[in-house]
Amino acid sequence: MLTCYRLRSGALSLALLAVSFVSPGSASAQTLNAVKDRGTLNCGVSQGLLGFSSRDDKNAWSGFDVDFCRAVAAAIFDDPAKVTFVPLDTASRFAALQSKEIDVLSRGTTWTMSREGSLGVMFAAVAYYDGQGFLLRRAAKIDTALDLGGKTVCTLSGTTTELNLADYFRANTMELKILALPTSDEALKAYDDRKCDVLTSDVSQLYAQRLKLSAPDSHIILPEVISKEPLGPAVRQGDERWFNLIKWTLFSLINAEELGVKSKSVDEALKSSDPDVRRLVGIEGEFGAQLGLTKDWAVRVVRAVGNYGEIYERNVGTQSSLSIPRGLNALWTRGGIQYAPPIR
Repeated sequence: MLTCYRLRSGALSLALLAVSFVSPGSASAQTLNAVKDRGTLNCGVSQGLLGFSSRDDKNAWSGFDVDFCRAVAAAIFDDPAKVTFVPLDTASRFAALQSKEIDVLSRGTTWTMSREGSLGVMFAAVAYYDGQGFLLRRAAKIDTALDLGGKTVCTLSGTTTELNLADYFRANTMELKILALPTSDEALKAYDDRKCDVLTSDVSQLYAQRLKLSAPDSHIILPEVISKEPLGPAVRQGDERWFNLIKWTLFSLINAEELGVKSKSVDEALKSSDPDVRRLVGIEGEFGAQLGLTKDWAVRVVRAVGNYGEIYERNVGTQSSLSIPRGLNALWTRGGIQYAPPIR
């Protein structure tokens, strides 16, 4: 009986060992397979934020976050148009990801420990380094956030923005009056209607919100940045291959800018003798296969939407109405902190 038990135990151990080798591969491809079978990527974006994700009068989407999803679609399908954009508010964004209504959340969402620890999501990387700031009327003659004590501040309810606001005022022993609202449009309207003196949000959003006001130049953004807001795409936990695909799509955009590979010069890059460029464009190595993609996946991405710098300047930088300086989002070689691991 003991010998029989040992044989059964040994067989069970071998079976479990086999499962341990098989399961990760099969489980980790679940989202990619679902996207391929569906024929389109479901991407969660904001309900409308100029420069990041907004629709024009023809219902066409554009923006920094939108272009990232197009990059993912290009990597998978070689077609950046194979994206279904799902507009989400702050309250529903994580539920949409958890319920598999969307495959990736690309919606100006801050990477925090509690979100990864309690919501079953993972942030692939930082797409945009932001921070919380303050917008107010120039006529108030206030030039520092330390003079905002006693002012009523409009903010979004249930966000890190609201928590940061309370922390900042408490740390500086200032009286705080909050008017918390469920959407950014409602917060902006309340500010415009003078129901509050100050509007607080990520600085990138304040640039966009200011342009919606009737006299944008009558409003200023104070110099203080009171928080770290690393914004990036999020996916569900438990699918490593999909996580890696999203992460390395973003890294390919950053590496392409660093290597000087642009949308209009990507075909020239295919002739390059530079080892880093050759690995990026798939001439050397089998890096695409490791993601479940073709070897020219990064070529597809850059050809479709450009590199990181092209996406930035087109949507929020010098070529846009926002004209937000690169700042921290400049490459590490140019005074910023945008940095991607090498493809090798």
